Amino acid sequence: MIEMVKIAVVVGSTRPGRRSKQVADWVLERAAAKGGAEYELLDVADYKLPLLDEPMPPSMGNYQHEHTKTWARAVAEFDGYIFVTAEYNHSVPGALKNALDFLYAEWNNKAAGFVSYGSAGGVRAVENLRLISGELQMADVRAQVALPFATEFEGFTTFTPSATAEEDLDVLIEQVLAWSTALKTIRH
Repeated sequence: MIEMVKIAVVVGSTRPGRRSKQVADWVLERAAAKGGAEYELLDVADYKLPLLDEPMPPSMGNYQHEHTKTWARAVAEFDGYIFVTAEYNHSVPGALKNALDFLYAEWNNKAAGFVSYGSAGGVRAVENLRLISGELQMADVRAQVALPFATEFEGFTTFTPSATAEEDLDVLIEQVLAWSTALKTIRH
């Protein structure tokens, strides 16, 4: 019998004053209300990863540093991920890219969904994340939530999701849940 799936809501920015925690808390609350899985926050900032400092490629799984092993254990326990990302210079925050680059097998054959924000809703960051997740053998779902500062953040700072954003998130959660459940069966 397969256990209930676990899905991480990944807080992808470590910047002081970041908006990603507000958005991630909203994602977690809506996901938990929908049910069907265990949902937890996985905040990249909590792991204080240095710039990638492993001597071997992550695909070899031969992690040398304790911070990498701790991060690997945290990531490995999930069946899918909803990444909450800002858009910095038409791409993902460096801390999120670095956190993704540290590992390999822990990401494989798991589902990924994306909630982004920024001046253009963060859509270009998600384009980059789709390429990265493909190389890490994650199955990215089609649904996406894009949150422009002008319409989804009061005064460009306080997150105030619209009804459309909530509807988009519900679809994304359903897709990540379905794919996480399906992919768990091939990993066992």
